This record gives sequence, structure tokens and C-alpha cells, in this order.
Amino acid sequence: MANFKGHALPGSFFILFGVWWSVKYPLKYHSRRSKNGPGNRCFSYMEVTEGAVKIIFSVIGMLAEQFVPDGPHLHLYGGDPSAWVKLMNWQHTTMYLFFCISGIVDVFTYTSAKVPIGLDRLVLSVALFVEGFLFYFHVMHRPLVDQHIHSLLFIATFGGAASLLLEVFLRDNIVLELFRSSLALLQGTWFFQIGFVLYPPWGGPGWDEDDHSNMMFLTMCFCWHYALAILILAVNYALAYRRQQSAEDEISEEANSELIVLGAGF
Repeated sequence: MANFKGHALPGSFFILFGVWWSVKYPLKYHSRRSKNGPGNRCFSYMEVTEGAVKIIFSVIGMLAEQFVPDGPHLHLYGGDPSAWVKLMNWQHTTMYLFFCISGIVDVFTYTSAKVPIGLDRLVLSVALFVEGFLFYFHVMHRPLVDQHIHSLLFIATFGGAASLLLEVFLRDNIVLELFRSSLALLQGTWFFQIGFVLYPPWGGPGWDEDDHSNMMFLTMCFCWHYALAILILAVNYALAYRRQQSAEDEISEEANSELIVLGAGF
């Protein structure tokens, strides 16, 4: 959708998953190191739930793109004279379709032994690549600021796709997982930024799309967005570490109490 809501929806999708990943992966990492955290079964349930949420968000996105009042309503070609119908909405629908496929693969990966481990990362990598590929041709021959603000998004999409491709072969690598989480957060906040620049929610015209100063500011603003993503990542990593340390301290205290009771019995 060529409006603010059309950018806020995928932005919310990526922010939700970026924040979730920034909590889940540090917890999983510290759990593996301490051997006292949640077991693999618990994290498998999380992966299945994550896949289900991904499917739900994607279906909502596809329905929203197709059935908004001015949407194509599943018509790809027609009219009088005949022409392509709302190709921008169809491109967004295609993007959501691949994330829906990724969610389905997530669910089957962690509920069926027949699906090879790593396929979930590969399909998500493909979904991000398709997103970047679609947006690359999405903004051709449009005003400079419009092209520039979308081209910055390619850094997050193709970077995330490359990181996930490496995760296929380097499973449970905390550095790659945190890097991917930061790029998901960056994508989410940047979608909102695109909406504010091109379709201000308070009404009125968007930014001057031929002003080079706007391009300079947006490039700098993109870096600020990534700094915010790193900050969120650092805070959640520290909280996960603190949570794991507290759990270990409680286990140590319980063990000491049992030894004292046993000693008193003798």
C-alpha cells in the first residue's frame, strides 16, 4: 500500500521479530553455556510459535494488500482498456508470500524429523532476498529521495539474507544471530522512517524528493537507526545474561541449603 499504514505493517513485523530474536538468542546462548537454562524442547516450542506468528503476520499482510478499498482484489490484469492492476500491491503481496512460506517451513522443521535442519534458515534467507529484489525494481524511475531511502533498505535486507545463508552452515552462531537481529530491527524502524518521509501520518505533503540535503540527512539518520538497534541488542543481551546468572545463583543456594540440611542430619 502506498501510504503510511502500508509501511507501518511490515515495520511492526520486523521490529517484533528483531526484539524477540534479541532476547531469544542470548538466552539460548547463555543456556547452552551454563547447562542450567531451558532445554532444547523449550526452544523448539519457541521456534514453532515463531513460525506460526510469521504465518499469521504474512497472511494479514497479503489480505491487507489485496482487499483494501483501492486494492486489486486478486485481479492482476484487466479493466478497460486492459492493463496491469495495482502492481505495487502485488509486489508487496509477493513479499509477504515468501515470509509465509518461511513460517510454514519453520513449523515443519521443528515438528517433523523429515525436514532437514537448516532449511528454515535457507528459506528465510530467500524471503529476505526476494524482498530486496522486489524493492530494487520497485523504485526505479522514481524521485531521488524516494529511490535513496529505499536503497538504504537494501543494506538491511541483503545483509540479513547473507547472514542467514551463513547460518545454514554455521548453526547456533551467536554472532551471526545477533547481527541478523540487529538488521531486523533496522528494517523495522526504517520502514517507519520511509512512511514518515513519503506519507506523513499527520497529513500534508511529504519531504522534497529532489533536495540533496534530504538525502544527506536520511543517510545519517539511517546510521542513527542502526545505533538504536545496537543499543536495544546490548540491553537485551545484558538482561538475558543477568537472568541466567540469577537462575544459577538460585540453583547454587538451593544446593548449599540441601548440603546444610544433610550435614545437620549427620
